[in-house]
Amino acid sequence: LFSVLFTNAHSATTYHIYLQLSVASRLKHENFVRLLGYTISGDLRVLVYEYAAMGTLHDVLHGPRDGQGWGGEAKAVVSWEQRVRIALDAARGLEYLHEKVQPAVTHKDVRSTNVLLFEGFRAKIADYNMFSQAADMARLNRSTHTLGSFGYQAPEYAMTGQMNDKSDVYSFGIVLLELLTGRKPLDRTLPQGQRSLVNWATPILTEDRVQDCIDPNLGDKYPPTGALKLGRIAVQCLQYDPTFRPSMGTVARVINYAVVRDQQGVV
Repeated sequence: LFSVLFTNAHSATTYHIYLQLSVASRLKHENFVRLLGYTISGDLRVLVYEYAAMGTLHDVLHGPRDGQGWGGEAKAVVSWEQRVRIALDAARGLEYLHEKVQPAVTHKDVRSTNVLLFEGFRAKIADYNMFSQAADMARLNRSTHTLGSFGYQAPEYAMTGQMNDKSDVYSFGIVLLELLTGRKPLDRTLPQGQRSLVNWATPILTEDRVQDCIDPNLGDKYPPTGALKLGRIAVQCLQYDPTFRPSMGTVARVINYAVVRDQQGVV
């Protein structure tokens, strides 16, 4: 099985489109969604990806707009072990882009809808905005154009308009908060002080009060020490100064050694 994405990219030049495809075609890692093929005809672009039967992390955690989760059923409760597995897989996918690809690749749109889930809750990083990024490159001189996704953008982007690997780390920190809390990055249905996930959860986690923000759907079926450690990793990723954020390689190693091994053995 495979997934097909149809898109129009009027504003992206042919040069930048092929440049993005050149990058995507050489990305091969067990935690990155493979681009199987593509076709370009006029303004129509068709991308063929490997099929993620369980959908996106966003849909599994929050449910899609129609209220249905993966498999056509109401959104499921994701166990603690599954959440940690997803966090580690996604971290390794970003580590691959940042540290094992030459030249290194900055994702620029890390979010829960770009974490796809496969059998056994194995996670892979995807980017279905490839042609949008091509358009970004073609319009690089337009200061009003926005990269990334609202709610996930690193604070330095608002000041400089630039994104790099540490911007991805910040966005990944928000994905970790989603896994910990079960909340969306922005939720206007919540009380004023809780609408921003970062502003609400970070002070709680900084004080090591992870039990006060853990996803209530987990009940007591999570290891307090493991949750505390994952919360600390998220806080490190969300440091305001990007120089204080860890690399994705460090994040992956810490999740593996400090969280996974504590509960499941070596992964």
